[in-house]
Amino acid sequence: MAFNLQRVARYYSLRFKRLRGDPRSLALGAAVGVFIGITPTLPLHTVAIIGVTLLMRVSTIAALIAATVVSNPLTFVPQYYISWKVGDTILPDRLTWERIKEVLDVLTTQGIADSLKTISHLSVDAVLVMMTGGILVALPFTFLTYYYSLRFFIKIREKRRQKQLLN
Repeated sequence: MAFNLQRVARYYSLRFKRLRGDPRSLALGAAVGVFIGITPTLPLHTVAIIGVTLLMRVSTIAALIAATVVSNPLTFVPQYYISWKVGDTILPDRLTWERIKEVLDVLTTQGIADSLKTISHLSVDAVLVMMTGGILVALPFTFLTYYYSLRFFIKIREKRRQKQLLN
């Protein structure tokens, strides 16, 4: 079974078209999904999306679909790499490739206690660098998603109204 990008794109396009609700709520939900999907919070994406969308009272389903589109096995590596590079530019020398390599060497050559100590020292810097980079990368995509998805959902709603008037 071969991977077909056009088929996947059509599938998610149809899922968005079938969503019902206020276009603003759907667009904000999609924007939240893109924002959280791009930030390096992978194990917490779904929980964060559900929490934020419920607090904002926007479409959780639109957010989950959008997050799936932007955050999937094909996009993880480039997103995390770009987040690291952008974060390292803003917060230099906190998480360099050399430091990552040193940590990997310690993890493979020293005991568990030393490994945990090394990881704990790396984690605060890693979170700062990765989250800073991730947020800065996600923001423009979030705004673009809101703008274009709002137009998309308004157009869908208008087509549905026209169809109802004809029936």
